[in-house]
Amino acid sequence: MSIFIKEMVKNKLKHLTRDELLHYSKQYGFQLTEAQAQQIALYLRKNTLDPFNPKTRQEMFQHLAAITDEQTASKAEQLLHTLIQSYGLEHLFQ
Repeated sequence: MSIFIKEMVKNKLKHLTRDELLHYSKQYGFQLTEAQAQQIALYLRKNTLDPFNPKTRQEMFQHLAAITDEQTASKAEQLLHTLIQSYGLEHLFQ
């Protein structure tokens, strides 16, 4: 089951759109411009990411900081950890 969940998450990241990112930014209290959301979506589409690997996840947040800023990347990382805990998925992100 964990392989299925991991593939679903990877697939969702790969197919996030600019509009979805803008929607989520409002929902979770982030400030993103349309240009930043487009750059993030493009980055996610072009790169094979494994958010379950700590090294890859850190690189992903570094790229997010380069596109936006350190504060936004830090807030996104905190949100990810909160969501992981709320869904009881800590075992997948070690």
